[in-house]
Amino acid sequence: MQIREIMSRDVVLASPRQTLSEVAQITAERDIGFLPVGDHDRIVGMVTDRDIVVRGLAAGKGADAKVGEVMTEDVKYCFEDEEVDHVVENMGANQVRRLPVMSREKRLIGVVTLADAALEHDPVLVGEAFLRVVEPGGEHCQSTAA
Repeated sequence: MQIREIMSRDVVLASPRQTLSEVAQITAERDIGFLPVGDHDRIVGMVTDRDIVVRGLAAGKGADAKVGEVMTEDVKYCFEDEEVDHVVENMGANQVRRLPVMSREKRLIGVVTLADAALEHDPVLVGEAFLRVVEPGGEHCQSTAA
């Protein structure tokens, strides 16, 4: 099974120039926890609700701070024609719960989450990946104790 078969195609792209307040409203309205961040024709980052709180508000930034100040710039992604098993294993190894999905021309076409894989594919494989995602520390840890 390929990623294109389980991904969500309804993707909203944030701008690095949007405010934390604007992006927080989008995530609340759409009931989502993250947005890819794009600048013109490129994905330049990812912003999560946790980024808004930890790197934004908890760090003393106000609601008018820009997304570019709190986003994660190291964007992990997958391609639409990759096998779900391979992508899920990579998500576990990289400790990420969701990925932007790109065409081979590197155009954003969707988003895939571990939940998508669990619902549509192999819940055991996803469970193993999730255990790796929730291990303390790792590259995407936001605490200073990592």
